Amino acid sequence: MSLLESVPLAAQDDTWPDRSLGAWFVLRTKARQEKILAHDLDARGIGNFLPLVTCTKFYGGRKARVELPLFPGYVFLHGDIEQAYEADRTRRVAQIIRVTDQRRMDDELRNIHIALGAEATLDPYPFLRAGVRVEVREGPFRGLQGVVEDRTRLDRLILLVDTLGQAVSLEIDGSLLDVV
Repeated sequence: MSLLESVPLAAQDDTWPDRSLGAWFVLRTKARQEKILAHDLDARGIGNFLPLVTCTKFYGGRKARVELPLFPGYVFLHGDIEQAYEADRTRRVAQIIRVTDQRRMDDELRNIHIALGAEATLDPYPFLRAGVRVEVREGPFRGLQGVVEDRTRLDRLILLVDTLGQAVSLEIDGSLLDVV
């Protein structure tokens, strides 16, 4: 059962796999293999979820709308371990990651599925934690590296000077940060 299609909000519960009929596995794919792996899994009748977002890309002055994976490098498989191994035999999978908390994974993926079905605009956002080293991706502070201060204030970046044992803080939008 493929969950690639965007479906109306009312019909979403019918398309979501029953927890009792399998387990979630995270498939880390080889570079740029997410969509073809999901297609291969569909052809084999293996349940999967590949959340896609539509982006505008520019190619030599031409503008095109393309669907890209929300989580590049990952496809979510819903089935049994044999189906995960079958996916691995496609030679498009770099790693099979077992999910220990099935209920949590199901709830988190269902939330994303519902948001996409309602045509919400989703933008990838770095998962920031206190003490994580990050770099500013764009804007006037591009290239700056620092440490996230704490989980409640994700917009405060600490710039360290280890040799002096000193630091300064800077307030910045968390969406501009990439984990280093």
